Amino acid sequence: MYFVEKIKGKNYLKFFDLPLFAAVLALTIIGMIVLGSAVRAMENPQYYISRQTAGIIIGIIAALVIAFIDYGDLRTLGIFFYIGCAALLVAVLFIGTGEQEWGSRSWIYFSFIRLSIQPSEFAKIAFIILSSMFLERISEGMDIKFNILKLTVYSGLVIFLIMMQPDLGTAMVFIFIFIVLVFVSGIKYRYIAAAFLSFAAFSPLAWLFVLKDHQKQRILTFLFPASASASDEAFQLIRSIMAIGSGQIFGKGLFRGIQTQNNRVPVKESDFIYTVIGEELGFAGSILILAIIFFILLKCIYIARTAADRYGSYLAAGVAALYGFHFTENIGMCLGLLPITGIPLPFISYGATAMITNYMALGIVMSVSMRRNMTFFGGKAGQLQNSSVKGF
Repeated sequence: MYFVEKIKGKNYLKFFDLPLFAAVLALTIIGMIVLGSAVRAMENPQYYISRQTAGIIIGIIAALVIAFIDYGDLRTLGIFFYIGCAALLVAVLFIGTGEQEWGSRSWIYFSFIRLSIQPSEFAKIAFIILSSMFLERISEGMDIKFNILKLTVYSGLVIFLIMMQPDLGTAMVFIFIFIVLVFVSGIKYRYIAAAFLSFAAFSPLAWLFVLKDHQKQRILTFLFPASASASDEAFQLIRSIMAIGSGQIFGKGLFRGIQTQNNRVPVKESDFIYTVIGEELGFAGSILILAIIFFILLKCIYIARTAADRYGSYLAAGVAALYGFHFTENIGMCLGLLPITGIPLPFISYGATAMITNYMALGIVMSVSMRRNMTFFGGKAGQLQNSSVKGF
């Protein structure tokens, strides 16, 4: 497929998706303010602020660079990126850190620069890029069986390596992205039903032989919170709900949260940062955050629907799935609506690696968005290809 670009040089900027970028930037600014409140009573708060600021700066630069790269080039670049991420996921099994603090070896610490990275975060981007490429080939009838096999192997390898850390929460992100992409590609419902039945059949074995004790406890806490009140997970959940509920309509005000400022909510700077929003900004602040999140997700879905080709559609849909799962799971667990996992809130939770990869994902979506206005042999590319994306 060949496109004749009409957006070269200085005119390229007029196709820049400013509303989407502004929404993400607004969420990031609010996140920095909330993070400042969350770490205020903690030891060395400047450490968190400086690391997060560095992650934001690097992330924004990465997003802008990726946005101006033709997303079609990611077919080639993504393969090398995937290989690098897979190598890091293997390395983290041997030299990874974090098992004592978080229950999984998910980080690689570079002592000479005093910096930790989480390879699974970068692997999410590689996973979306590569899965989109194989699904595009399958959708266009290119050696279907062989590409299905490659899709299964490449996807399964990453998920397996993450399960070995073990990091069930992150593995669920990959599985959800895969399900969304397969659905968007237009796979027949009988295959989806077969996969669901297989998952249901595998669940008892996973409970007995795959899940660790702390992972089982999180699920039990979600299902039976009253009977699990003595566990650490139940303590987190109870404190989280208490903090959010105490915020009422307009909150207690920044830096004035009783639970937050007295360090009564564990991991409030990352996994449970939404409790800070609920307690200090109240229902009004929480709704504002949800409105921005809703806009970002809708924009990603719209871009996926109007992309110039299937590959662009799958890329945008994969990023929408990534953001959607993180937003839903993080907020849901803070409210007691979903099991507790170590899933951060995008653009708000502390974590430089996650911040960078979230902005990289944004850059991919913006690259797809900017190229929806190419001329395709006299017509709009997005309009011509829109109907070919079956899942939409």
